[in-house]
Amino acid sequence: MEEKLFNKHFIGITVINFVVYLVYYLLMVIMAVIAQDNLHASLSQAGFASGIYIIGTLLARLFMGKQLELLGRKMVLRAGAIFYLVTTIAYLFTPTIGVLYLVRFLNGFGYGTVSTATNAIVTAYIPKSKHGEGINYYGLSTSLAAAIGPFIGMILLNLTDFHFIIWFSIVLIALVTVACFVFPVRNIQLSEDLKKVLNSWSIHSFIEKKALFVTFIAFLMGLSYSSVLSFLSSFTKAINLVDAGSFFFVVYALAITFTRPLTGRIFDEKGEKFVMYPSYLFLSIGLLLLSATTNSTMLLISGALVGLGYGTFMSNGQAVCLKLVNNHRIGVALSTYFIGLDLGLGVGPYAMGILRSMTSFRGVYIFAAIIPLVCAILYLVNNHRIKHLKLDAVTVETSEIVE
Repeated sequence: MEEKLFNKHFIGITVINFVVYLVYYLLMVIMAVIAQDNLHASLSQAGFASGIYIIGTLLARLFMGKQLELLGRKMVLRAGAIFYLVTTIAYLFTPTIGVLYLVRFLNGFGYGTVSTATNAIVTAYIPKSKHGEGINYYGLSTSLAAAIGPFIGMILLNLTDFHFIIWFSIVLIALVTVACFVFPVRNIQLSEDLKKVLNSWSIHSFIEKKALFVTFIAFLMGLSYSSVLSFLSSFTKAINLVDAGSFFFVVYALAITFTRPLTGRIFDEKGEKFVMYPSYLFLSIGLLLLSATTNSTMLLISGALVGLGYGTFMSNGQAVCLKLVNNHRIGVALSTYFIGLDLGLGVGPYAMGILRSMTSFRGVYIFAAIIPLVCAILYLVNNHRIKHLKLDAVTVETSEIVE
């Protein structure tokens, strides 16, 4: 009998993840404005308020990956949710920019802890034969949050004030915290030897080396996509397409929503290369089209292609990590992968900003479009290397049998 993907636990943890990411994106788009308007911060100080959040997230992913299995996924999820809630409440008490930096850093750590936990926990409720499909549906919660969060944030910013937005976020995270205590989490049982390895301070206990290659690719893809997150609003303003620009991420989300079931099945039935290579190509074409955009139609088609590229890669890169490791290393592998992704998104705005000072917006998007093509070449070379290693292993084994 076929195992059921859409069981209540899979749906439950996916909804929790959606709300966690929704609040993250909601606060991300309003924080720079709030820092400037309420705390009279400079543009660079407001930018740092966004950047320090990413630092907190990266540290959480680095340290909490192994704690998921050592302390237990249940404890990390629940403690992380409480910490995320407390640090969200702390936004109400930020009289200076320095205090805001501290709160943003701690809130980033809370978000990183909860999202790292949900990413690992969901794997226990996906049938092994449907890893690709399951991760794609789960990843849809993140992609939709990335589109809906900024949309809600901008609407609330225009209609209400900072305190209302924070209270709205507090209510959402409070509901998540209650849900985390109700949700039945499956912990992984570790042998004493495995506990000893994870308890050590060796790099192996923090980073999964089997996931390093796909993590590096994730870093490059994040770097490329950051050009859209950082400069789309400024670019659309420069080319007089502000109205169409507001629908860019809506089209992005719709493209992912309608293609996720298909890409997940292709991953499971045909293999990862039938999904990964098209994702590099779609992102590259989408960014090239964005660089040449002169009207609304071109801009929105670009949004769909970028969604098919980056959105598809994000989930399927996660599914690749699951294929590479045993159950007790899932937490570390996924935290390693998301460190690469977050680092690309964090470093990207600064790197692309320097590039923007030397060229035009169009030049930035052309450069960003080259990066996914580099990823495709690296992926091809790596796959050939693995294939040759396997052939060499088979040859050695055969020769030993003959002898």
